[in-house]
Amino acid sequence: MARHYLDHASTTPLRPEARAAMQAWEATGVTADPGRVHTEGRMARAALEEAREQVAGLVGVRPRQVVFTSGGTESINAAVWGVTRADPGPVVLAAVEHSAVRDASARAAAVVNVIVDRVGRIDPAAMDDAVHRCRAEYGRGPSLLHCQWANHEVGTVQPVDRIVELARRHGTLVHVDAVAAAGHLPTDLGALDADLVSISAHKLGGPVGIGAMVVRRGLRIEPLLVGGEQERARRAGLENVLGAIGFGAAAARLSDPSTLADEAATAFDRTERLSSATRAVEGVTVFGDPDGRLPHLVCLGIDGVEAEPILLGLDQAGIAAHSGSSCSSETLEPSPVLEAMGVDAERSLRLSVGWSTTDADIDSFAAAFSGVVGGLRSLRR
Repeated sequence: MARHYLDHASTTPLRPEARAAMQAWEATGVTADPGRVHTEGRMARAALEEAREQVAGLVGVRPRQVVFTSGGTESINAAVWGVTRADPGPVVLAAVEHSAVRDASARAAAVVNVIVDRVGRIDPAAMDDAVHRCRAEYGRGPSLLHCQWANHEVGTVQPVDRIVELARRHGTLVHVDAVAAAGHLPTDLGALDADLVSISAHKLGGPVGIGAMVVRRGLRIEPLLVGGEQERARRAGLENVLGAIGFGAAAARLSDPSTLADEAATAFDRTERLSSATRAVEGVTVFGDPDGRLPHLVCLGIDGVEAEPILLGLDQAGIAAHSGSSCSSETLEPSPVLEAMGVDAERSLRLSVGWSTTDADIDSFAAAFSGVVGGLRSLRR
């Protein structure tokens, strides 16, 4: 049976450009610490810095602002740790943030929550209200505001520029989780000028195990990982040169605005086709903003059937899909994102496409979906 992968928002396959760049580096046979002065070390340093330039080019910042990490989760934890160590005050965030943001913040500080609307969007006025509540409850302003660029589960794009402006007015640092958005939407971090931004390679066609924390020029925070002077003393540990090379090659592919726009347009068309295929089935609702959303994912609510049987039914039909956020699924708990939106958190289906998606993947889902849902509903009668 042919398999059809519709879970790219969790992780997407390695792009050919990234694979070729990594294979070319491995073919050199060089294994060296980029911090060494011998020839092999200098070769590794040159490859690492070229990758840093490529990642910086994708998001519109200077290479020195890019700190390589093991992925988006580490970047988020490093941002929260660094800020709250220097200024151990409360943190303001919405429940629609990724679990890495929520958990890292809850471990480090008191959390003041921001309400969202029915599509999962953060209202700047609600964020402003949360800052004032923070002052009333704790006698001071927050040490950090969080605002994701776009939601990882329902795709809603957030008003990040307005939240950054709000943080500036309040004299508060702001962290933006751009893991779901980078490589799928234009993300000019230089123009945004947020203090800290997290991105990840495997969400946009780079390898697993590499990401970046982008730091505003002039900002210094205490590193999460200590024990070495790597990454200009901002993240200790021998750099993942091979991973950075793959990350850089994927970023370079997407740095051309026309490539990014073409991929986004294709992805939006395919997720619209996925949504259309579900409308023939009664009791299906699209969650999130249908227009102001990430192009590559769509989240659906399905009346009368819980998520897990649908996922298993689709899997038996050769289709890989997902329900809820990628981290909450292991706990088998309702989605915090959907709960915050005030919709059914038990019965969601997330479908996501990527650079390798084909029309056959879409057609196979369309052919299987009604039968899977109809069969499950019949068992409940």
